[in-house]
Amino acid sequence: MGDGCSIAYTQNGDQKAEPLFLSNSLGTSLDMWNPQIARLSEQFHVIRYDTRGHGKSDVPVGSYSLDRLGRDVLELADALEIQQFSFCGLSLGGMTAQWLGVRSPERLKRIVIANSSPYMGPPSAWDARIRTVLNAGMSRIAEAVVERWFTQEFRNNRDNTKFVLDMLLHTNATGYAGCCAAIRDMDLRPLLPLIRTPTLIIGGTEDPATPPEQTYELRDGIRSARCAMLEAAHLSNIEKPLEFTDLVISHLV
Repeated sequence: MGDGCSIAYTQNGDQKAEPLFLSNSLGTSLDMWNPQIARLSEQFHVIRYDTRGHGKSDVPVGSYSLDRLGRDVLELADALEIQQFSFCGLSLGGMTAQWLGVRSPERLKRIVIANSSPYMGPPSAWDARIRTVLNAGMSRIAEAVVERWFTQEFRNNRDNTKFVLDMLLHTNATGYAGCCAAIRDMDLRPLLPLIRTPTLIIGGTEDPATPPEQTYELRDGIRSARCAMLEAAHLSNIEKPLEFTDLVISHLV
């Protein structure tokens, strides 16, 4: 990337097909999209990448910004010689999607913003989380995060959530904290009307992390948006993989 940070990515599907970028949530890697890959790669050139500080991407020290996360996507697309693409992001990835919609609409065909929000205050809560993970590591928060990410019914079978817990535990605390700072400093609410790219908003009816009212704030703020709600918590693509993928495909094609 422009600041020397290396971004890990993988590609699936026909590289002559329409490009589709998938952007992961805070505390996960590109593997969170495993439930979607088989079907999406039948129709799209799918590019999954690890947000900086996550997975196999580099982990710069310090606070990151949403501007930097968005420019990572544009620079990766440039490196792959992809001029225009669709973009699907969940949670933090959905915040990156919003930034792209505001700042680089000419690069976008369609957007999917899932389980996300234009603002997640107060900043003091993010400062507290940053201190926790830097001082005590990811193990201090991982179990509690998984509880918020999935409904009780889904969590009753621990096999459903084990790989997500493993992703959290293997996330670098410095990278996680850097992205927490990007969320802490973000407020896209005044900019939502600038997003004119055709947009699908996906929310979870049982999502405590980005609850329905935040989904509706996105829906109401983006003029081009339509909205769909799934009976799921935060990682709706994992809890309701078939329904989630159906929504994405129907919007993109």
